[in-house]
Amino acid sequence: MSGTDFPLDDFSPPSVAYLKRRLAPLYRYFTPHFEGAENVDPSRPALFVGNHAIFGIIDSPLFMTELYARTGVYPRSLGDHFHFTTPVWGPLLVRHGAVPGTRENCSALMNAGQFILVFPGGAREVAKRRGEQHRLVWKQRTGFARMAIEHGYDILPFASAGCDDAFRIRYDGNDFANSRLGRWLLANPAINDRLRGGDLFMPLTTGIGPTLLPRPEPFWFKVGAPISTAAYAGREDSPEALWDLRQSVADSINDMLRDLQSRRQRARDQMPAWRRWLTR
Repeated sequence: MSGTDFPLDDFSPPSVAYLKRRLAPLYRYFTPHFEGAENVDPSRPALFVGNHAIFGIIDSPLFMTELYARTGVYPRSLGDHFHFTTPVWGPLLVRHGAVPGTRENCSALMNAGQFILVFPGGAREVAKRRGEQHRLVWKQRTGFARMAIEHGYDILPFASAGCDDAFRIRYDGNDFANSRLGRWLLANPAINDRLRGGDLFMPLTTGIGPTLLPRPEPFWFKVGAPISTAAYAGREDSPEALWDLRQSVADSINDMLRDLQSRRQRARDQMPAWRRWLTR
């Protein structure tokens, strides 16, 4: 899909009050904590780059709303293409400012001087495997670095901690790919293409006890210091430059994740008894 299929420069975000009303149950259940608003300059458009939590639809709205409420910045999200072909869900994302994550759409948004948000891990990072909690799964992707360098955008790394602990993975994409059924299905080119070789297989999880209800883990978010791309100007075609910038962003996110997880765990002692019991 091209940028002309979606509103790129005439989008008006919903109000903070509207978003908080719609997300009130999530706010009460996950009690989001936000840090790093001082690192966001509303007058200087930047590219937010962060980690995708399991399933990708629980923590992201809370992060976006907290960012908007504290800074006045509502970034346009670049989403995986499959979102926008899904009935109901795709139009909902578009109404909230998301566009397919193409180079053309990203360029159009940057040329319009808008804040943008991207998860380089995409759908694969959402479809967690065991042991991937609070880990980046970016494969060899450097597209976000290329776009930031080409347009002279700063990168604002951010981290989301807690959502991955709200679920226990019982059966993941590796289990599926190694099963007799999985091997048979993935041998079909059409199915293999639709599942991207198994990357889009969402894990089967439990939350509280044997139920599907997620544990009420507190979600902690943090925006890190901006990473300038000025030193890479004119080198958007250099694999070395792209990888170096990508690694700097990944290092920042991983450092924040470790810090947030450490402090979030220590803060458990201050949680109400019912929450400590349900998240143990």
